[in-house]
Amino acid sequence: MSVAEQIEAETAETILEVNNIEVIYNHVILVLKGVSLSVPKGGIVALLGANGAGKTTTLKAISNLLQAERGEVTKGNIKINGEEIQSLSPNELVRRGCIQVMEGRHCFGHLTIEENLMTGAFTRKDGSAAIKRHLELVYEYFPRLRERRTALAGYTSGGEQQMCALGRALMSKPKMILLDEPSMGLAPQLVQEIFEIVKDLNVKESVSFLLAEQNTNIALKYANYGYILESGRVVMDGIASELRENEDIKEFYLGAGGGKDGKERKSFRDVKHYKRRKRWLA
Repeated sequence: MSVAEQIEAETAETILEVNNIEVIYNHVILVLKGVSLSVPKGGIVALLGANGAGKTTTLKAISNLLQAERGEVTKGNIKINGEEIQSLSPNELVRRGCIQVMEGRHCFGHLTIEENLMTGAFTRKDGSAAIKRHLELVYEYFPRLRERRTALAGYTSGGEQQMCALGRALMSKPKMILLDEPSMGLAPQLVQEIFEIVKDLNVKESVSFLLAEQNTNIALKYANYGYILESGRVVMDGIASELRENEDIKEFYLGAGGGKDGKERKSFRDVKHYKRRKRWLA
C-alpha cells in the first residue's frame, strides 16, 4: 500500500464497522470466529471466500436476520454510522439506510416487476410523488425492468430477477447495500452488467456496498478493498488491486498458478487441500 493510500484508508469515514464478532447457531455451532471488517462511506468492499466460509452469515449478522435461523452474535459488536445496531430490527436498519439483497434473488414470483419494486419503498415516509420519481430513477439504471414492468417476476429470467432484487433495494433510498452472491447462476455477460450497475450506483448515488462473492476475480475488479474469509475467520485483507496480484489469492481463489512456468491453471478443487500458511492465521 502506498503512503497516499494508507492516509486515505486511515482518514476515510466509515459507514460500517464489524468488531471481532462471533456467531453461534443453535447455541452450539460456532460459525464466525472473531470477524472484523469495515466499509468506508462511498466504498465497495468485497467479502470473499469459498462456499461455507461464512460470507452469508456475516451479512445476516449485520442486517440482524440471524434470529430467523436460530443464530446470534455472541461476542463483539456491529456499528453503522457509529451506532451499535444489534438491538435494531431489520426494518429499522432499512430506515437507517442499510438493506440486504439476499442470495438467490428472492423476488415475489406472484407480483409483477413493478409491484416488486414498490415493495422496496414500504418504509419510506416522503410521499408518493417522491417514490414515483425514485421508481423512474430505478428504471433508468435498469431499462430492462421498464420493458418487463408488467411481467410476473416468477416468469422472468434469472438476470432480470437479480436486477429486480437490486432495484427493489434501491427503492428504499439506501446508504449501504449488503449484496449476497450477485453473480450466482448468471451468464458472464449478465454478471458484468450487474457489476457495472453496482459501480454506477456507487459513483452516482453514493451507495456503499459490501459484496459477498465466490467470483473473486470480478469482485476484486470492482471493489476498492477486500477481505478473504475461510472457515469463519478473516485470513487476509487488503486493497483490491493488491489482492488480485497476490500469489496465494491467484492460486487458491483465481484458479491460477502451478504447473510449468506457472502457466497451468488450477481449479479451486485442485488446490483446496493446501496447507494453511501460518502467517494467514497470525
